[in-house]
Amino acid sequence: MKSLPATVAHYKSTPEFTEHSVPAGLQRHHSTAAGVWGRITVLEGTLRYHIIEPEEETVLLTPELPGIVEPRMLHEVEMTGPVRFRVDFHR
Repeated sequence: MKSLPATVAHYKSTPEFTEHSVPAGLQRHHSTAAGVWGRITVLEGTLRYHIIEPEEETVLLTPELPGIVEPRMLHEVEMTGPVRFRVDFHR
């Protein structure tokens, strides 16, 4: 899993989501804007993170393993059971 570049700074976060409150848009292909990085932080449980491009990859995110979203990279999340998570945005 990649890491955030040292040159980006946090500028906003989503509310905390659960398997019941996650927006449908996060569960289908989407991307961040140019120059915007995301960090998917799992607070409890697990979350499956699908990277669609440039190469397909699936990672099981945990509180110890966050997901890094690169700018304009297509991705989606999949619920695996009870979970609590948020997305932190950096640019």
